[in-house]
Amino acid sequence: VKFNNCAGNKGVRYETNSLDFKVRADGTVYAAHQVQMSSKQLILMVTAWDPQTLGRWEAIVRFLVAEKSQHNGHKPKGRKMVPGELVQQQSDTLLPWRQHANGLRRQKRDWVIPPINVPENSRGPFPQQLVRIRSDKDKEIHIRYSITGVGADQPPMEVFSIDPVSGRMYVTRPMDREERASYHLRAHAVDMNGNKVENPIDLYIYVIDMNDNRPEFINQVYNGSVDEGSKPGTYVMTVTANDADDGTTANGMVRYRIVTQTPQSPSQNMFTINSETGDIVTVAAGLDREKVQQYIVIVQATDMEGNLNYGLSNTATAIITVTDVNDNPPEFTTSTYSGEVPENRVEVVVANLTVMDRDQPHSPNWNAIYRIISGDPSGHFTIRTDPVTNEGMVTVVKAVDYEMNRAFMLTVMVSNQAPLASGIQMSFQSTAGVTISVTDVNEAPYFPTNHKLIRLEEGVPTGTVLTTFSAVDPDRFMQQAVRYSKLSDPANWLNINATNGQITTAAVLDRESDYIKNNVYEATFLAADNGIPPASGTGTLQIYLIDINDNAPELLPKEAQICEKPNLNVINITAADADIDPNVGPFVFELPSVPSAVRKNWTITRLNGDYAQLSLRIMYLEAGVYDVPIVVTDSGNPPLYNTSVIKVKVCPCDENGDCTTIGAVAAAGLGTGAIIAILICIIILLTMVLLFVVWMKRREKERHTKQLLIDPEDDVRDNILKYDEEGGGEEDQDYDLSQLQQPETMDHVLNKTPGVRRVDERPIGAEPQYPIRPVIPHPGDIGDFINEGLRAADNDPTAPPYDSLLVFDYEGSGSTAGSVSSLNSSSSGDQDYDYLNDWGPRFKKLADMYGGGEED
Repeated sequence: VKFNNCAGNKGVRYETNSLDFKVRADGTVYAAHQVQMSSKQLILMVTAWDPQTLGRWEAIVRFLVAEKSQHNGHKPKGRKMVPGELVQQQSDTLLPWRQHANGLRRQKRDWVIPPINVPENSRGPFPQQLVRIRSDKDKEIHIRYSITGVGADQPPMEVFSIDPVSGRMYVTRPMDREERASYHLRAHAVDMNGNKVENPIDLYIYVIDMNDNRPEFINQVYNGSVDEGSKPGTYVMTVTANDADDGTTANGMVRYRIVTQTPQSPSQNMFTINSETGDIVTVAAGLDREKVQQYIVIVQATDMEGNLNYGLSNTATAIITVTDVNDNPPEFTTSTYSGEVPENRVEVVVANLTVMDRDQPHSPNWNAIYRIISGDPSGHFTIRTDPVTNEGMVTVVKAVDYEMNRAFMLTVMVSNQAPLASGIQMSFQSTAGVTISVTDVNEAPYFPTNHKLIRLEEGVPTGTVLTTFSAVDPDRFMQQAVRYSKLSDPANWLNINATNGQITTAAVLDRESDYIKNNVYEATFLAADNGIPPASGTGTLQIYLIDINDNAPELLPKEAQICEKPNLNVINITAADADIDPNVGPFVFELPSVPSAVRKNWTITRLNGDYAQLSLRIMYLEAGVYDVPIVVTDSGNPPLYNTSVIKVKVCPCDENGDCTTIGAVAAAGLGTGAIIAILICIIILLTMVLLFVVWMKRREKERHTKQLLIDPEDDVRDNILKYDEEGGGEEDQDYDLSQLQQPETMDHVLNKTPGVRRVDERPIGAEPQYPIRPVIPHPGDIGDFINEGLRAADNDPTAPPYDSLLVFDYEGSGSTAGSVSSLNSSSSGDQDYDYLNDWGPRFKKLADMYGGGEED
């Protein structure tokens, strides 16, 4: 096949999508090497482009591979070709079920149809014929052709169709290889009755790839990093792009290149990329984070093996961060620093050391570490790093003394947490000097021996000089006086000289005192100077008191009991001594010679150095309480003795040697007559108590029987409420009193004459609280009860009489009682009604009305 350059342009170039075939400059297509064809048909895409105009053309060429004749070396008639001869494929291709050669019928068998190649994205027109299928029996009978499979009668439906009469198969629309790369169909031939004429034929249709997809990067932005100072060839990152086209052809073969680099410092080509793998590596030296911290590289991916003229491209961004390495040693901003600190102060920052480091801040390559390399042998100072500013803070950790060191000359060095990069040396500016001046302050006097312990015997006389407890003023360069005073002296036993600190006794020191703990007496003294401001220090004096024999022993126990007849019942006695060894036991127990009855009746038997037994010497001793004196002597030097008395109760005992109850009473020193007298007194006392209780019960019963001191009929509280009825005695029985009382019906009200509207009735209102009558009244409560009831009744509008003045406005028709005015007229005008004021608020109203002399 030869392509003609219709445009006549020179320099047109050709390429194919197969490595087996190439195109010469004149447009001739040839095989690049010996090719073994596995199919009967070949489809080849040829691309032509003009480098000058950038014009681009594509064409699809379909080839058939013909077979050599098997008889006589002649070419077969019809469609048979010479082996290896390439001819241009016709648009009307016949795919027979059977063929014959030179009149000789070949063995009957099915044909294997070569694959059919269809280019994707064809522009039509559609339907576009692909192949024609016919049976050699179509001259004898009418045959109908059909196809089945995916793309025909299975989804996607009707991509391919066939003319049932002519057998021509068509593609009905453009193909997309990325959607489906191949189809497998079967062709069928039947007669008019639907009977199978031929066996089905397999048809394989392959969609030829076109370069219709750009490479797509997996990420639009890639992030990578590389250490500053890296050598050329150092790996940075990998970018990857995928092409949906066929990766076995140039359409899907992607190549990479770097388009731009920002910034272009120190070189415009600091990085390169592997065109096939997408690996980005350094290509030049000079990466310096302190100058350029980040590079932005635009990477382009192009298919068609990177051909920029007709390949499709896409771009992505690679952000390359230059990571820091410790290639800059820290340097002091000045060679000397100075500071000042008062003596005896700790945790004080005396100087701030500033450094400069060009590495990345707040990283191990930037963080400073300070060390004192000379000038502080005692370790008074340390240097701490400020985490924010990276400054070194010279801090006092051990108090300095002005009298010992007035100044310090320190040599300090600074380094980083991370070691310096290979080949980087420390700078001479990484070392500096620090001068620290110490200022003098007034220091408190101190006692060189604190606590001071002295030993002496107790009981030394008052005014004895014990010791001199003096303090030292550390301010040697200040002329100051020290004064002494007591700060703590619990027993007030000591005095101290205010000028020289001499301590004397103010009282006798007693080891047995409560102020002594473990034989030691402790006092605290104060030493103060006269500096500005004054300073003071304290010292503790401990006095160890040596015991002397100044306490006589005391007999124990003080009381005991024993049987009146000698037996095994004895009294064990011992002694207690406030002193300590050797001024205590062993003790000596003995009976005094006076009175003589003591040694006659009692005897002492020694058990050991601390215990002895007291027992009866005679066979019988009358029951009672006996005071037995015993002399106890300790072992001190000189020894001390004490005569103690033990009260011994002698009593009759039972067979077990225990005192009986009667015997215990008798032992208390009471005779039989005394005991009888005591019992009689107890009985009389109990009788008096019983009579008093009976009398109280009887009196309480009488109070229940008689609630008040007066008869209930004479109770004035009840009589006050009965005055609402003024009916007479027997002489008044002829009068009709109903006219003076409230009628039981309301007829008289309805029939009364105009102007008479008042009816005597109880007003409606809140009930007042009257005092409760006590169940068991007391004579003193009766008056209070009457007064409280009277006050409640006077203030109660609902208590009768409700309104006596208004009740009399209705007296009944034809009453002979007369009116109030006639009553007044018949009364003396000079009568005095003032006594009504004493009867309460209600009578006070009557006194005001009648006392005024006005008629109502």
